[in-house]
Amino acid sequence: MKRFFLLLLLFCSSYVSVAQVIDSSFYLNINADSVLRIKNLEPYVTLHVDSLLSYKLEINKNQEKYYWFLKNSPVGLKINKNDGLLTFKAEKSYFLSGRLKYDNEYKVALSVQNLNDPAERVDTSFTLLFYNTEIIPSRLKPTVTNSFFVDEGDTLSFKIQCDNGSFPIEDINYISNYAIKSSTPVTKCGDDFTWVIPFDFVRESDKDKMKKVQLNFIGSNKFQSRDTARIEIIVRDNINYPQQMLDFSLLQQEVGKYITQLKSSFRIVDKKIKKTKSTRTVFDLTSATTVLAGTVVSSMPDASSQPAGKILPSVGVALVPVKEATSPVSVPDQNSASLIRSSIKRLEYLLFENRLVGDRDPEILNKSRKLKDELKQTQVQLIDIPIAEEAPNEKEVDEYFNNPQVNKKYKAKKN
Repeated sequence: MKRFFLLLLLFCSSYVSVAQVIDSSFYLNINADSVLRIKNLEPYVTLHVDSLLSYKLEINKNQEKYYWFLKNSPVGLKINKNDGLLTFKAEKSYFLSGRLKYDNEYKVALSVQNLNDPAERVDTSFTLLFYNTEIIPSRLKPTVTNSFFVDEGDTLSFKIQCDNGSFPIEDINYISNYAIKSSTPVTKCGDDFTWVIPFDFVRESDKDKMKKVQLNFIGSNKFQSRDTARIEIIVRDNINYPQQMLDFSLLQQEVGKYITQLKSSFRIVDKKIKKTKSTRTVFDLTSATTVLAGTVVSSMPDASSQPAGKILPSVGVALVPVKEATSPVSVPDQNSASLIRSSIKRLEYLLFENRLVGDRDPEILNKSRKLKDELKQTQVQLIDIPIAEEAPNEKEVDEYFNNPQVNKKYKAKKN
């Protein structure tokens, strides 16, 4: 019996030892570091300009079997594919050329992979930020000079560019000494300022027929640090050709209409003169015939006819006052006809001489002024001339005015 208990005790001791070994082995397998991971990765890295970065990344396994690589890395950032050594030299030339920017967060994708087992891989990322203690101010740079000339009616357009320094310009606005507005929005770098300069912007009272517009473009960054670009625009007085062309056309029509009315008046006056002349001619022929007949009758041998011959010359003489009373000499009408005719010729000559040369005739204002002045002067000079109330037929009055027989009467004659 004693021997049995000793064997039982020995068996139990052996079982406990084996169980402890099994439990210990199981515990070691469960807590083994078998998952690939990077041990010393910094999620946020800040570098100063002209500084150096040399940082070796480590994993929890033998690095000889693993491959390192980067994605979306900024210029200059490199990693050794074999040992995970991360290097970077933040040269200032990168920032001056615009390839790198200050205060801009670069998210870099980092990966490490087993060369033999592609499934064993770690993909992660970190953020890289560059800063500079030397602050380079940002400047506005319009694509025009500080002062230039433009004319009324022109369309002014230029771009507002920016020379960005440490902190880029984020907002742009502008003010001016006159109420002008760009037809395109100007709020950021690269926007165009466009202004259609209206006619009559320059007043008659402005010195030298020019007006100066002061434009101030103000750009600000996120810290409300501002830069101002000043531009002086000198607007010169210019001819409003579309409006002046319309006014000149209306003026030509008005002068042409007035010439037609004058030709109609000339026809009325000339016909009146012609009628008076015909009447006086009849009286003159009658008087001459009567005198001649009296002379012939008085010389006849018949004594009874001699008294009649003495009376007939007196009748011819008596017809003269009747002629003057019935159809007096119309000197004013003749003068009026000559004056109307000369006025028509002068207006037609001015219309011909002041024709426009193209759509942008530089003398359009002078030509318009000459026509207006001559039209006004003629209307004042002929203010007492009766104008036909009915609308005259332009073709008929032209034919009458240019009739060779009519022209012959008013043509200058040699002495």
